[in-house]
Amino acid sequence: MPRTAVPYTPLVPNNHLTDVAGATIDSTLVTNGVVINDVDPEHTLIRVTNTHSSAHSVTVKAGTSSAAWMAGQGDLVQPVALTSGVEWLGPFTSARFQQPGTKLYVDFASGHTGAITVFKLPRAL
Repeated sequence: MPRTAVPYTPLVPNNHLTDVAGATIDSTLVTNGVVINDVDPEHTLIRVTNTHSSAHSVTVKAGTSSAAWMAGQGDLVQPVALTSGVEWLGPFTSARFQQPGTKLYVDFASGHTGAITVFKLPRAL
């Protein structure tokens, strides 16, 4: 099954952003994972929450593109605390995480529930 695309939520320079709910982490996202298309890794932040009664890990996959020359450092695996855990990941290095076609892949541990929100940092303020 294809990964589920999660769109960017742009951060607004010199303004504000009302908190957003993000995409629900359900069995489909756990099974297939997430793709962030047209990624700009150095300007990407990911917020992951966990509402499950057990801690679970979120994984940002090491890249397989020719640009990912640092991919040998491996995946970024971050535990997310149980029940009300929130973790912020990124910004990321293209040289480690960029997938072919300017994509970023995120996977979730079995049983993970919660939400994922992908933020794009502005290039200039």
